[in-house]
Amino acid sequence: MGEARTDGPAGTAGYGEEAERLAAQYEAVTFAEVHREALHLFPPRPADVLDIGAGSGRDAAALAALGHRVVAAEPTAELRWIGERLHAGSGVRWVDDALPALPRLGAAGERFDVVLLTAVWMHLPPDERPSAMAVLAGLLAPAGRLFLSLRHGPVPPGRRMYDAPAAEALDLARPHGLHPLLHTERPDLHGRTDVLWTVLVLSGADHS
Repeated sequence: MGEARTDGPAGTAGYGEEAERLAAQYEAVTFAEVHREALHLFPPRPADVLDIGAGSGRDAAALAALGHRVVAAEPTAELRWIGERLHAGSGVRWVDDALPALPRLGAAGERFDVVLLTAVWMHLPPDERPSAMAVLAGLLAPAGRLFLSLRHGPVPPGRRMYDAPAAEALDLARPHGLHPLLHTERPDLHGRTDVLWTVLVLSGADHS
């Protein structure tokens, strides 16, 4: 959900100096609006959820309110502080971690029923995406689901984004046993007519 800086690792999803403005933008739309095409694919019962690039915590807090156990990974300290303040008492556990490696979460050995990447994948350079997909697949519990939203459109001035074709993400996911449950497109919720989004939900096989 964040916007990447032009310096530092690609996983640093957000401008620290623009954190307040970005948080207001994120909070201007709801979790249900952003994920309306995929709402039916979230677990109906309490599950372990990881929100990568959690930004202001909008999605993490909404999922926690539904009874899920939520970890929010956000590498930009300013956004993390805003999220902790805006959604104090939500029960969300915040972590300073970032793709492509997610070293803290990977080292902890946790597995998640849902891994959510909202407006994150396009910040990763293409050469980092194979290793990032392997990390994501490793964080999924058996039959876990990976929710991806991919941004298509011009890159705003001063930001670092890359083309993020859906076909590429699907090709990278396939060797890890992840297959699409949903593949659709939607317009931009902030009214940007030159921006389009692809929504993917990928699932692994249940080996339990």
